[in-house]
Amino acid sequence: MPLPETIGKAHFVGIGGSGMNGIARLFLAAGIPVTGSDRAESEYTHSLEELGATVHIGHDAANVGDADTLVVTGALWQDNPEYQYALAHGVPVLHRSQALAWLARGSRLVAIAGAHGKSGTTGMISTALLAAGADPSFVNGAVIEGLETSARHGDSDLFVIEADESDGSFLLYDTAVALILNIDDDHLDHYGSYAAVEDAFVRFADDARELVVISADDAGARAVAPRIAHQHVVTFGESEGADVRVTSITTNGPVAFTIEWRGAAYPVRLTVPGRHLAHNAAGAFAVLTHLGVSPEDAAAGLASYGGVHRRFELHGTVGGVSVYDDYAHHPAEVKAVLEAARTVVGSGRLIAVHQPHTYSRTQRLAQEFADTLEQYADETVVLDVFGAREDPVPGVTGALVSGRFHDPSKVEFIADWQQAADFTAGFARAGDFVITLGCGNVNLIVPQLLDALETAHPGEG
Repeated sequence: MPLPETIGKAHFVGIGGSGMNGIARLFLAAGIPVTGSDRAESEYTHSLEELGATVHIGHDAANVGDADTLVVTGALWQDNPEYQYALAHGVPVLHRSQALAWLARGSRLVAIAGAHGKSGTTGMISTALLAAGADPSFVNGAVIEGLETSARHGDSDLFVIEADESDGSFLLYDTAVALILNIDDDHLDHYGSYAAVEDAFVRFADDARELVVISADDAGARAVAPRIAHQHVVTFGESEGADVRVTSITTNGPVAFTIEWRGAAYPVRLTVPGRHLAHNAAGAFAVLTHLGVSPEDAAAGLASYGGVHRRFELHGTVGGVSVYDDYAHHPAEVKAVLEAARTVVGSGRLIAVHQPHTYSRTQRLAQEFADTLEQYADETVVLDVFGAREDPVPGVTGALVSGRFHDPSKVEFIADWQQAADFTAGFARAGDFVITLGCGNVNLIVPQLLDALETAHPGEG
C-alpha cells in the first residue's frame, strides 16, 4: 500500500520489539500519539511510557482504542486480536518498514543491508557521525553502546537505518546510500530461492540515488556485484582491488586494523573484539567519507564505537565464569562471535548455549549449526527451537542440531531451561565464557545461568 499522508494516532503491536520501539520513539518525537502492546514489560516498554506512550501488557482488541493506524511486524501471528480488530474496522495497517519509510521520507537515507552485521554497522555509522559533529536521525535494531538508545531524531537531513532484507521490506525505502555487507542463503521461507534473494539485493543497490557500497570479500556480494548497473559503486574489504581496503588486522583483544583509501592509511582500534568488525568498519568508512566526514574524523569516530546490546554483551561474572549474550542466529554469525570470543577468553573454554531460531531455518541448516558449534565452541548446550512466527514442525527440535555433532560428548540437548542452566553451571569453571546465542528470547535464560553459577560457586562472585 502507498504511504499515508498522515499517521494520526498510532498503535504498535509488539511495541517492545528491537526495531519497533525505536520507530515508536521517533513517532513520539514527531508529536504523534502512540499506544502499543507487548507480551511482557521490558526496559523498552518502560522507557516508551516515560516518553508519553501508553503501553498495554498482553494483546487484546480493546487495546487498539481510537488508533488511526496499526503498526505491525512480519513476526505477527495472523490471529492476533488487535490485528483482526483493525482488519474488521478498517484501521489502516502498516508494516514497521512502511512506518520507518514514512519517518524517513524526504531525508538523505543511508540504508545498511546484509545477512549479518547490520545493527553493529548502523551503530558504527551513527556513532561516528555524531562524533564528527553531524546531527543524524537513526533507527537501529539494537541499543548502541555509548549512545544508550536504538533511535534518535536529528535536525539534519541524514537518516541512518538498519534495512531488513528478511521479508523484502528493505526495497520500500527511498535510499540514497546503500551499504551491502554480505549476502547469504537465508530467509528462503520468504524468497523461495536464493536466486530471488540475489535479485532483491540487485534491485536494492540499483534503486539507491547516490552510491552503492558493497563488500569485495563476501562470496554472495561478489557474485551479485557484476549485475549491479549503478554508476557509483565503492567496494570494501581485504581483497587487493577493494576501493576501501582493510589491512593489518590484529585480534588479540579489541580488533585493530588499518584502512587504506586513496593512497593514505588510517589506523583504527575498536573497543570490541571480532575480526568481522574490521570489515564492517571499512564499509562504514566508505559511507562516512561519501557523506563528507573527513577520513581522519571517520577513523576516530569508528574507534569510539562501543558495540550494541545483545552483541557479545557481558551480563555478569560468577566464580570466574563470564556470561555473555549474543543475537547470532545463523551459522556465519555464530562463527563470527565465537571467533571473536576466542581472542579474549585466554585459556578458558567457550561454552555455547544455543537456541535455534525458527523451524524452517533449523531444519535447513541443522548440519551447518552443528559443524560450526562443534568447531568453534568447546562445549555446547542446545535448547529447543524458538518458533517465532512459525508453527511447530514435527521432528524439528533442538535435538536436530545436537544429533548432528560428530562428537556427542561435546553437546547436550536440554529443553528445560532450568535444567540447562544447572547443567552448564555444573561443569563451567573459572576462566570460561558462557555465551547464549540466538535472536529469540534466549537472553532471558541469562539470570538463570547467573543464579545457577552462584549455587555452583557460592561466595565466588
